[in-house]
Amino acid sequence: MTTKMITIDANEATATVAHKVNEVIAIYPITPSSGMGELADQYSAHGDTNLWGAVPLVIEMQSEGGAAGTVHGALQTGALTTTFTASQGLLLMIPNMFKIAGELTSTTFHVAARSLAAQGLSIFGDHSDVMATRNTGWALLSSVSVQEAMDLALVAHSATLRARVPFIHFFDGFRTSHEINKISPVSEAVMRAMIDDDLVRAHRERALSPDNPVMRGTAQNPDVYFQGRESANPYYNVCPSIVQQTMDKFATLTGRQYHLFDYVGPADAERVIVLMGSGIEAVEETVEYLAARGEKVGVVKVRLYRPFDTQAFVNALPATTKTIAVLDRTKEPGSSGEPLYLDVVSALVEQVASGTAPFAVMPRVIGGRYGLSSKEFTPAMVKAVYDELAKPVMKNHFTVGIIDDVTFTSLDYDENFSTESDDVVRAVFFGLGSDGTVGANKNSIKIIGENTDNYAQGYFVLDSKKSGSVTVSHLRFGPRPIHSPYLISRANFVACHQFGFLERFDMLKLAQPGATFLLNSPYGPNEVWNYLPQETQQAIIQKNLRFFVVDAYAVAEKTNMGRRINTVMQTCFFALIERATSTPLLSRERAIAEIKEAIAKTYGKRGEAVVEQNYAAVDASLSHLHEVTVPALVSSGFTRPLVVPIHAPEFIQRVTAPIMAGLGDLLPVSAMPADGTYPTGTTQWEKRNIATEVPQWDPEICIQCGKCALVCPHAVIRLKIYDPNSLEGAPAAFKTTPARFKEFKEQAYTLQISAEDCTGCSLCYEVCPVKNKRQPKFKAINMVDYTPELRETERKNWDFFQHLPNVDRIELPANQVKYNQLLEPLFEYSGACAGCGETPYLKLITQLFGDRMIVANATGCSSIYGGNLPTTPWAKNAEGRGPAWSNSLFEDNAEFGLGMRVALDQRLDAATNALRAMREVIGTDLAHNILYNDQVAETDIIQQRKYVQLLKERLQALLAGVDATVEPLKPALADLLSKADVLVKKSVWIIGGDGWAYDIGYGGLDHVIASGRNVNILVLDTEVYSNTGGQMSKSTPRAAVAKFAAAGKPLAKKDLGLLAMTYGNVYVARVAFGANDKQTVQALLEAEAYDGPSLIIAYSHCIAHGYDMKFGLEQQQAAVDSGHWALYRYNPELAQPDADGNNGHNPFHLDSKPPTMPLEKYVYREGRYRMLQQSNPEAAERLLKLAKADIEARWKKYQRLAAGEKVTE
Repeated sequence: MTTKMITIDANEATATVAHKVNEVIAIYPITPSSGMGELADQYSAHGDTNLWGAVPLVIEMQSEGGAAGTVHGALQTGALTTTFTASQGLLLMIPNMFKIAGELTSTTFHVAARSLAAQGLSIFGDHSDVMATRNTGWALLSSVSVQEAMDLALVAHSATLRARVPFIHFFDGFRTSHEINKISPVSEAVMRAMIDDDLVRAHRERALSPDNPVMRGTAQNPDVYFQGRESANPYYNVCPSIVQQTMDKFATLTGRQYHLFDYVGPADAERVIVLMGSGIEAVEETVEYLAARGEKVGVVKVRLYRPFDTQAFVNALPATTKTIAVLDRTKEPGSSGEPLYLDVVSALVEQVASGTAPFAVMPRVIGGRYGLSSKEFTPAMVKAVYDELAKPVMKNHFTVGIIDDVTFTSLDYDENFSTESDDVVRAVFFGLGSDGTVGANKNSIKIIGENTDNYAQGYFVLDSKKSGSVTVSHLRFGPRPIHSPYLISRANFVACHQFGFLERFDMLKLAQPGATFLLNSPYGPNEVWNYLPQETQQAIIQKNLRFFVVDAYAVAEKTNMGRRINTVMQTCFFALIERATSTPLLSRERAIAEIKEAIAKTYGKRGEAVVEQNYAAVDASLSHLHEVTVPALVSSGFTRPLVVPIHAPEFIQRVTAPIMAGLGDLLPVSAMPADGTYPTGTTQWEKRNIATEVPQWDPEICIQCGKCALVCPHAVIRLKIYDPNSLEGAPAAFKTTPARFKEFKEQAYTLQISAEDCTGCSLCYEVCPVKNKRQPKFKAINMVDYTPELRETERKNWDFFQHLPNVDRIELPANQVKYNQLLEPLFEYSGACAGCGETPYLKLITQLFGDRMIVANATGCSSIYGGNLPTTPWAKNAEGRGPAWSNSLFEDNAEFGLGMRVALDQRLDAATNALRAMREVIGTDLAHNILYNDQVAETDIIQQRKYVQLLKERLQALLAGVDATVEPLKPALADLLSKADVLVKKSVWIIGGDGWAYDIGYGGLDHVIASGRNVNILVLDTEVYSNTGGQMSKSTPRAAVAKFAAAGKPLAKKDLGLLAMTYGNVYVARVAFGANDKQTVQALLEAEAYDGPSLIIAYSHCIAHGYDMKFGLEQQQAAVDSGHWALYRYNPELAQPDADGNNGHNPFHLDSKPPTMPLEKYVYREGRYRMLQQSNPEAAERLLKLAKADIEARWKKYQRLAAGEKVTE
């Protein structure tokens, strides 16, 4: 019986096998491997069993190092054990990997191979991580595709049992891990046949047991260590043959044959490329194309990279081979070549020298780098490599796919070269993150791939924004298996799901002549043409495109689908798919029928009404789909606007703008800062215009409280008080009203919105305390449709507002929201989700302390929306001051920030001593003013800057002078000049999420607060690993469902604040700006003023919680009212005796009242809790009771602390 084919990605393919053939799975989330762990957890939560009828135990650890240690321990106790990881996570496992290999322990780690953080972090794929493990003693088995990921996962698990050599099974991160393709699944019967139970029992018999005690992991001395390392040689010598035998057995069971090295191409090929990973498919596709045209080219696919079987490799090469190019998807700076290249050269030399090679004369060999960080690798680039191999003098150590104008390593290639067939649908969809485009396209792949005889492939490109991102879906459908691991550049179908994208992107450059263009447009077929930029019109005419429009939002609203346009746009695609190829892949009638069948399957459990609602959306979509009659001439009155204005700084124009426009691939090497240093304040140039609704201010009823500006996640709401005379030249629509501040009588006040940067989250409307008495549904700030006319009006208003003067910050009491929101934020327009609960805290701290901040940011959401190219929201003021920001890693952020603090402390100490020593030369009054300014108040700091500026001028004058008495001091004076700025207070902030603070970075955080150093730690607590997709952390509350906790978290939330308080010298606060903004501000001010470590734990509502983010503030209040999130401040300074020797006060202050809301009323507003209630009501009820007990017990502790009692349990 033929196996039914399925459409899945490599993560799912691998997890399916790994869960079936293991007993323990230790996991920790890291992109792009997290999906494997999530699926394994889901399988076990659902009760899915392994081959032996048991449910594998899946356990999440605090770090990848912890996961590796757990795997090691489980293996030593006889369990079949695995894990999944990538990038830095794999590096954290290396110490244990040496141990596991040294003990000849059978296991397989599955790795979605990813770039390592170097000059910058990248979550995308290459082989940098895997290559860092090549001397650990692990076998390295590479999969090329989704099919191979499933097949070779099983081969690895089978071979490791026989070989006793541990395996890394790896495939390319994102390009393979997230590519959806149609494959033939490995059946459980095949898995059963591949796993030898005798070898499983042998593995168990080697387990540590008090019934048969042995010792493993001894410490060895120089007399025997060397011999011990060599004792494992026989196992590695036979490992390749065992792998081949395992592959052969797999072939007899499935018909799919693999070899350690597979050659593809003519038997008499002269030019051969050697590589591993997904790039193989691009090379193989090119080989078939060129060979069919008479070219003698071939490719060797490397599957088993370690142990490297030199004989098998050389035997895979044609005897006619003359030139070889070895391609590495990694860079090893300073080496004589990249790893695979060096291995190939070594193998050729050895085999030719021994006379066992198929050729007498060694071929000429060159090496090259390609595809780092998922950089595109296309047939055009492959052809360039083959062309290089044909030259009499070849370029060695080349690069391909980039423009290297610095060291000139790059090969030129013809972008127009293509190997794609005309009978394949190549469709590209431009969508907005969260508009359903990606989900709909994944559904389309399933429909076509699994319900028809056609093959399907899908790959999805997202930009760096957390939400409101641009998503580009690349879908291929055809009559044959699709092996094209690169983006579509010649599409026969292009869809734009957001009309505003036409002004930002040249998407029709991807359309081939005669292609179909589908546009979601608010304008009908008879009027839309005049609303298109000239460039779009020109492309439609020149390429003879068939042009269709549908008003998807109108259809969605009409059919009660809200703002979800996925069903509408998917229906239109299916209706037009038959036009995409010369031979229709799917008729319109069949396509629509398949969509409706999929709807019935997907929504059937929700009831007939939901199914009918979606059916209605399909029918309405078809009736609203119209073809546009394309005029013969361009008639638009406008062109696509510049990416950034002409007055933008040179770096922004030269580097940032092309990246913003999606043209970063075209930037040459010379454009890149060699050390990864970039300017701040660049989001101001990125006007995304993604909102459909924006706030509008009503000055007539506004009480000027500042709350809307405080909660605005993207800092698009600004307040200013100014002299009314400044209004000269204001736009006609510019709004102003008298200021309602006693300190600023007769001044004007404006609340202005940067509509182009708004995400339309509505938090400002929700927080506004004022209602219009005549129209109660309206407030002092209201959401209105974002029309082109409003956009132009607000752009002019914003430009004028920007030039109004800021209030002198010295005049403002910063402890009140009304006043501190007049301060300029130095964190603005980030790429965070609409309604984000983290960014208001960051914005606020920059308003309070931004001009003196140094930030150590843990990897996570805050580092991505805060530090991902092309732009950064961390900004600077008119004086050029602002937060200096850096990201080290995920796990070491606390230590990273401590390093900043101790460096500042050392330099401050040195500068202070130097100033004291040379005060007579410098000037005693100036030295005294600097040395004895305690810089507690804002005025003190500003005065200190003036003193230090005078000091620098004095030092420069002394260094330029010719006074003989000063000459011996000039080296010391010059040294002091280089350190002078440290004499002005610097505020070190260590920022990260709960995944860092509670889990992977907790050990470092604990050490840092124990150091007593003056650092400020801000934990943005979303109670999940938000950045990697919502996995459980120790901050996750009991009963909440998260990834890695599919059955609900069984244990209580860790009390990080209480742990920190045990030191007695750490300022600790728990805050929630949506529940008590005054307490939040007070805590931040006290923490920064405290001369010692401070820890602020900030409740941050998150899209991962599963509700509309416009209710985020309401949920913060509910979290506090239910007792889930008690507000408090612990200030050690209060416990100190005063100047008169009187005893201090209780350092703990409980800022929230006893619970007034039932916990269930809070939690069941959120999807993360409702999921368990729906899937397992009994478990939900049991965990809810325990969660209530947690709150009661914790509240009693806090009350005892507030009463001055000591809490020790």
